[in-house]
Amino acid sequence: MKAAGAETGRGPRERMVFSAAQLIRRDGVAATGMREVAAHAGAPRGSLQHYFPGGKEQLVNEAVGWAGRYAANRVARFLAALDRPTPSGLFAEMVRQWTDEYRTAGFAGGCPVAAATVDCAESTAATREAAAAAFAAWTEPVGRALAGLGVPDERTGALATLMISSLEGAILIARAERDVRALTTVARELGPLLDAAVRRDG
Repeated sequence: MKAAGAETGRGPRERMVFSAAQLIRRDGVAATGMREVAAHAGAPRGSLQHYFPGGKEQLVNEAVGWAGRYAANRVARFLAALDRPTPSGLFAEMVRQWTDEYRTAGFAGGCPVAAATVDCAESTAATREAAAAAFAAWTEPVGRALAGLGVPDERTGALATLMISSLEGAILIARAERDVRALTTVARELGPLLDAAVRRDG
């Protein structure tokens, strides 16, 4: 789940949530401090306590939620970018945003939800729950998109989970290898399976 781009025209609270997502996806939760978030957001350090009385845990959870909504909102944009929408085309667009980033900007960034899950799933129940909710928020519109492309309803949830799981795993491998090979591989190999799930009437 990518979370990149400028949050222009937003207030300090929204900027800090966005900045937290950016720093978490690059450095992980443990290495992301409140002071760094305030500096990245260009917000007064004293405003952290005002906006996030629950401290770092609240800020991390809100950043995770923001990332889930961001990914969910991208699904419609990916479909709109396709001349001939297909399940494989949708997945290729989901993958392409990452291959484009890694080819142009390097491999520093990953998925903030995955990072929060790895860092906090066992130690912080609220963050684990926020991460699970973020993945659900992303899976649901992918499943809806598959249904709109002709995939039977009983398969959309499973295939959406497969797409997101494959993408997340490929992001991790790509960052480890400093190569987009895993990303291009999952797009190529999973595409035919996704298209084969489309209901063929008649």
